[in-house]
Amino acid sequence: MNIDDGRVVSNFIAQAIRGESLTVQLPGTQTRSFCYVSDMVDGLIRLMEGDNTGPINIGNPGEFTMVELAETVKELINPNVKIISVENTPDDPRQRKPDITKAKELLGWEPKVKLRDGVPLMEEDFRQRLAVPKKV
Repeated sequence: MNIDDGRVVSNFIAQAIRGESLTVQLPGTQTRSFCYVSDMVDGLIRLMEGDNTGPINIGNPGEFTMVELAETVKELINPNVKIISVENTPDDPRQRKPDITKAKELLGWEPKVKLRDGVPLMEEDFRQRLAVPKKV
């Protein structure tokens, strides 16, 4: 992921590494589902190598509110940062959660990497690219 691509996970991780406040858009109860890249690639390879066509959702149905995500990033990366609320855009969806029933049935696929396991992997990559070592 690009560090400053505007996506919530990369925003929170970069903010935490830089020691900046994590900016949660109001109301903070909107949900997103996060799929780690290795799971996404595995699902896409299974889809490409198979005989199934048509829409098949590849994603993670695990749902987190933006506040839960911010609290998780704070806990795992930088417990000293603050979480602040900022105004939201009017077209922000309230919920995102893929239905992966077809992926399970047709591809034998479901995500394996949990959010709490993926965040530290992203932190390590982001720290290298930002040249900000982890304090011991």
